[in-house]
Amino acid sequence: MAQMTMIQAITDALRTELRNDPNVLVFGEDVGVNGGVFRATEGLQKEFGEDRVFDTPLAESGIGGLAVGLGLQGFRPVPEIQFFGFVYEVMDSINGQMARMRYRSGGRYNSPVTIRSPFGGGVHTPELHSDSLEALVTTQPGLKVVVPSTPYDAKGLLIAAIRDNDPVVFLEHLKLYRSFREEVPEEAYTIEIGKADVKREGKDLSLIAYGAMVHESIKAAEELEKEGYSVEVVDLRTISPLDVDTIVASVEKTGRAVVVQEAQRQAGIAANVIAEINERAILSLEAPVLRVAAPDTVYAFTQAENIWLPNYKDIIETAKKVLTF
Repeated sequence: MAQMTMIQAITDALRTELRNDPNVLVFGEDVGVNGGVFRATEGLQKEFGEDRVFDTPLAESGIGGLAVGLGLQGFRPVPEIQFFGFVYEVMDSINGQMARMRYRSGGRYNSPVTIRSPFGGGVHTPELHSDSLEALVTTQPGLKVVVPSTPYDAKGLLIAAIRDNDPVVFLEHLKLYRSFREEVPEEAYTIEIGKADVKREGKDLSLIAYGAMVHESIKAAEELEKEGYSVEVVDLRTISPLDVDTIVASVEKTGRAVVVQEAQRQAGIAANVIAEINERAILSLEAPVLRVAAPDTVYAFTQAENIWLPNYKDIIETAKKVLTF
C-alpha cells in the first residue's frame, strides 16, 4: 500500500494499464511533455513513448473523432478533455457516436473509450472550467458515467473503465485532486462500475451524494451525530447506471433521505435518484425526500463561488427538515 492523492492514484491507474495492454493510448491537450494541466499524465510519455502518450491540437471535436476511430480499430483510447466545461465541442462524438456504436452496428463493433475530464468548483477557476455538466451525458443510453470521491476508488474505477468494452465518461473533481491522501494498493485492482458504496453507516437518515459532495455529506453527518442523529452516507460512485439496489436498501433502513449534488438543481442526478426512491421505496419513507443543489443559475464567478456552491451547512439544514418532519 502507498499513500496517494487522487491525482497520483489516477496517474498510477493510467501507468498500470499502459503497461498491461499495448492497445491503451493516452492523448489530449498538453498531456504529453507537460503531463497535463494538473499533471495527471506526468512522466507517462517519457516512459511509454510519443506513440502511446501524445498531445493533440486544441480541438475537442478532433480528440473525440480520433477516439471513435481508434476504438473501431481495436485500440483502447483514453482521451482527456482538459475541462468538462468544454464537452459541448465533443458531444457528437460521445453521445452521437461512441454511445450508439454497439447498437448501430448490431453488435459488430464497440467503442472501448474512456473519456477522462476534470470538473467541479471550489478552486476558483475561470469561467466554464468548473461547470458540473454530468447530467448531459447521463441522459444518453450506452454511456457509463463514473465520479470517484477518493483516491482508492479513483484507481480501481479507472482501471475498470479502461478495460470496459463500452464507453465510460470518467469525471474527476478538481477539489479532490490533492485535498487528501489515503492508502491505495500499488498493484492493479478494479472496482465494479455501477456499484455504490456506503461510506458511513447510519439508521436515521440517508445522505446520497457523489464526487466532492460525498465529503461535505460526511462532514454534515459527523456534525449531526453530535446532536444525536445517526446518518448514513451513500457514495454513488457511478451516476449512470445508478446502483438502485444500494440506494433503496439504505432508504428502507433509515426511512429518510436527502440527495446532494454540486450541480444546479434543474434536471440533475438528484432528481433521478429521488424518482427511483419514490417509485421503489415510497412506503418505507417517513418524510419527503429532499435535495441539496446549487441554484439554477450560470456558475458563479469566483467572487461568489463559495456562496453559490452547496456545503455541509446546507446539507445539515436540509437534513434537519427531513429528520423533524
